[in-house]
Order: sequence, then structure tokens, then C-alpha cells
Amino acid sequence: MAAITAALAHGPGKRASGWDLSGIVAMDHIGAQVLWNAWGKTRPAQLTLPPKLAGIFNTIEQAEQQARPDAIPQLSFRAWAIATYGEKLRTVRGNVLDLVALIGQLTLDAGRLLGRPQRGPWKEISAHIYHIGYRALGITALVGFLIGVVLSYLSAQQLHTFGGDVFLVNILGMSIIRELGPLLAAILVAGRSGSSITAQLGVMRVTEELDAMLVMGLSHSFRLVLPRMLALAVVMPLLVIWTDAMALIGGMLAARLELGLSPAYFLRKLPDAVALANYWIGLGKGVAFGSLIALLASHFGLRIKANTESLGEGTTTSVVTAITVVIVADAVFAIIFNDVGY
Repeated sequence: MAAITAALAHGPGKRASGWDLSGIVAMDHIGAQVLWNAWGKTRPAQLTLPPKLAGIFNTIEQAEQQARPDAIPQLSFRAWAIATYGEKLRTVRGNVLDLVALIGQLTLDAGRLLGRPQRGPWKEISAHIYHIGYRALGITALVGFLIGVVLSYLSAQQLHTFGGDVFLVNILGMSIIRELGPLLAAILVAGRSGSSITAQLGVMRVTEELDAMLVMGLSHSFRLVLPRMLALAVVMPLLVIWTDAMALIGGMLAARLELGLSPAYFLRKLPDAVALANYWIGLGKGVAFGSLIALLASHFGLRIKANTESLGEGTTTSVVTAITVVIVADAVFAIIFNDVGY
């Protein structure tokens, strides 16, 4: 092949005005491509081909024309935007419609549970309270304690510069009880339990357990989504209280080491520094955040297709979306209750 290519390169090549290939008995696509390259990727002015070779060269010529940049149609900006973001917009639209349908179904299921509580999924609710709440105490306590220590040290350095050491209790109390405690607990639960919920429902889709439930007449929302949502709505306020306590203990310890404030003074000053309304706002955030996490995690879990790739993508999307929605909801709470608790 190298010898043939060299001979054609030093031969007449594309300078030849006529080529006669009628005497060739057989030629494959590789040989035809060698000749085509020697011709400068264009047909000579006079070319004689037997019928059996005409199809090969026609195919090569069509492929060459399609590969040229000028053969690619130029899209307008509007067409490019539609082609690029159209699929994403359809996905977002599908998620919104499915989420609204799930909320409506959960409303009906809640009415069914209130009407006949003896037939409610109480065992499932109890199991989820244990797995989501009790088993998350360790990580929430550790993160809350460390955040309290860091916040106390940073605030103490600035307050000591201006002689405002006594105001450390006000800063820690308001920031932790009203904002950081609920937000930290929600983010940790979204990453730990939200991903678990999505993965559990996704595995049930892969193993066709969800289809089996429909065949048996069991509702996905009543048996799978509602127990997780009620469990998180109950557990999250308790985790918020737990995280607040651990963060305040960490802040109290740092205040003792950095500024010399005694724990007795810290505990005595805290009720006066933080109004009672802030506790209720923090607990209300816990209920709202828990419900949102369970709703989004279950929604993305039910949308997973029966393959492992969809399972991984769905779990990642669930966690990212849940954390984003929690932060947005926290901002909404801050705007709505701007004048409350001060």
C-alpha cells in the first residue's frame, strides 16, 4: 500500500486529465480512497469507471461533501438556543408537572390517613424516624459543635477589639437559633437522608418492585412517599433543637477560652438575648425544610429509570436540588419574618 501511494504521489496524480479504470476487475474502499486522495479529493476531468466501481466512488464523494464545513447548515441564535436548551426546558417542565401531581396525590393521601388512621403506614413512619432522625444525631452534633466553636472564635476576636465581649451571646444566639441551626441540619439531612430516599426508590424501580406494588394495588405515594414526608416533618424540628444545643455548647466553650465568659453567664444571658419567637421560627423552618427534602427526594426517586446510570444521576440531582431549594426557602423565611423576633 505504501508503494502504491508513493507511486501515485510521484505520478501524474490529479494533474492527469483523464483516468481509465475500466480494466480493473475488483477494488475495495481502501484502494478507492487511495486513488481519491491522489486525485486531490475531486474527480478528474475525464474518468472512466466500470459500473461495479461507480458506487464506491459515489459513496466517497458524498462523504467528502458532507464533511466540508460549508456543507454544515448555520443556525441562527434563536435556533441554536432552542436546540441547546429545549431539552433542558422540557425536563424542567416535566419535573414541575410531576411534582405538582405528587403534591396533589399526597394531599389526598393525607385526607385518607386522617379519615382512617388505623390503616395508616405507622410502622414505616416509625422506621423512618429511627433511620432519618436517631442515626443522624452523631453527624449533626459534630458539625453543630464545630460551627459553634468557629463562629464564637471569629466573633470574639472582632468584639474584643471594640470592647463588646458581652454581646457575643447575642450574636451566637440569634445566628444559631434563627439561621444556622435549621440550615445546617437541613443540609446534612438532605445530603445524608435525601440521597438515601432517592436511592431506595431508584433501586425499587430497577428491581421492578414499584411495578409490583401497582399490580398489587398499593399506592406509591401512600406507602412510600407519605411515611417519609411525615417522618421528616417530625424529625427535623427535633434535629434543629439538637443542632442548636450542640452549636451553643461549642460557642460557650470557645467563649470561655477566648473571652473568659463563664457558662453560667452565657446561659443566664441567652434567654434575654434571643426572643422566644426566634425559637418558633427555627422549628417552623425545620418542619418546612424536612417536608421539602422528603418531597424532592421521593420525586426524583420515582422518576428514575430502570438502569444504573439513571440511578446515579437521579441521586445527584436530588441532593443538589434539595440543598438549593432549602437555601431558597431559608431566604424566603428571612424576608417574610424580617420584623419578627428582634
